[in-house]
Amino acid sequence: MTFSIVGRCRETGQLGIAISSSSIAVGARCPWARAGVGAVATQNVTLPALGPRILDLLEHERTGPDAALERALSESEWSEYRQVTVVDSQGRTAMFTGKEALGVHHAVAGDQCVAAGNLLADRHVIDAMVKAFEQTQGALADRLIAAMHAAVEAGGEAGPVHSAALEIVDTPIWPIVDLRVDWADDDPIARLDALWQAYRPQMHDYVVRALNPTAAPSYGVPGDE
Repeated sequence: MTFSIVGRCRETGQLGIAISSSSIAVGARCPWARAGVGAVATQNVTLPALGPRILDLLEHERTGPDAALERALSESEWSEYRQVTVVDSQGRTAMFTGKEALGVHHAVAGDQCVAAGNLLADRHVIDAMVKAFEQTQGALADRLIAAMHAAVEAGGEAGPVHSAALEIVDTPIWPIVDLRVDWADDDPIARLDALWQAYRPQMHDYVVRALNPTAAPSYGVPGDE
């Protein structure tokens, strides 16, 4: 039903998530990231509250990813239905897959990343994601999307995928990338990639506009001089 990857860029410190699902609007429920703190993917009969709870524990109680994940899960009655992955601001990782995870499921930690999925065509889908993330050069978003493409090429989910999302945080407290394909009859990951390619050249400008409007590039609309 879902496969995802959370990761950190060693050079920039950016944190992010790429995720896809057979369900509608996966980006509204499953990816959670906080600048300077961490990134969490919560999936498989999703409890969205786990994302912000784990991030709160990482930020305010200064627990490591394993301890934050364990504590958050201990507070939920239905933890065996969850699959959760975490990467923190130092690149440390944690993961959990409950006994009630759907279908073929797997989770693998790599170098500053964790990939996980359920209702997979094959467990090797997750191995392929980690390998692609580690071997791809460039921006964190490029590496996360490369992992998603690798998942599809390795077989992806057992059924059709309909939604996908990409979220990246950097220095500002808001996400610098928050792109979603909420429903597509075919290949939402390719559509997400196309959104990223369109957004990439504008990403920095939107940050500049927010922090210092007088230094912002032209908006490119009638009346803007």
